[in-house]
Amino acid sequence: MRIGEAAAAADTTARALRFYEQCGLLPPPARTASGQREYGLGEVARVRIIRDLLALGLTVEDLRSRADRLHLLAEDPPPRCGAAEAGAAEAGAAEPGIVGHRLAALDAEIRRLTRLRESLARRVAGG
Repeated sequence: MRIGEAAAAADTTARALRFYEQCGLLPPPARTASGQREYGLGEVARVRIIRDLLALGLTVEDLRSRADRLHLLAEDPPPRCGAAEAGAAEAGAAEPGIVGHRLAALDAEIRRLTRLRESLARRVAGG
């Protein structure tokens, strides 16, 4: 299928597909004799996975560092996210994985926003 059809099938835009390709999240697709991109169902599934992970709060950079493993999430059933990271943490690895880093960043942002909210509430209350 051509880029517009693939984008529609993945519920995104052709521009997003080109961006994911440029970032290394989506391998360069096959090309027709006239140079147009051709996508298959596998690429559409991968784009859906990328969009789902981005919606969960992971960043393009997070995904780029594991782009070679994104296809694993298309398995049925998909591997449990963080399973390998949990095993590494138990083995004494010093650095948490991508999911661990993202959770820590979200926790820090929640703490920051909570302090900000409390400060604003005190000001409004006259304290």
